[in-house]
Amino acid sequence: MAKRDDDKIRQQYKARQDRQIVAIAVAMFCMLLAAVLYKRPDLLGAFSGRTLVGLQIVSIASFVVFSAYNWRCPSCDKHLGNNVHRQRCGKCGARLQ
Repeated sequence: MAKRDDDKIRQQYKARQDRQIVAIAVAMFCMLLAAVLYKRPDLLGAFSGRTLVGLQIVSIASFVVFSAYNWRCPSCDKHLGNNVHRQRCGKCGARLQ
């Protein structure tokens, strides 16, 4: 029974890790897109500086909120910190990989 629980925890962690990596990539893309559009307004048309700053703020806020809900231990539901490739949960000690 414990083996099955460990496998389930690892599968859930892998799914959360994959979602977190995708979220990092999307947030970075939005930030870089806003920076490029600011420097090269002729690329996709004119955008105001306020619009681009708003895009960056929304990107950061969305990433932080998503991470707060996604990046938790599947076993104890505590936040996992800033390491995306954790081996064990720092709170409950559950093996994640």
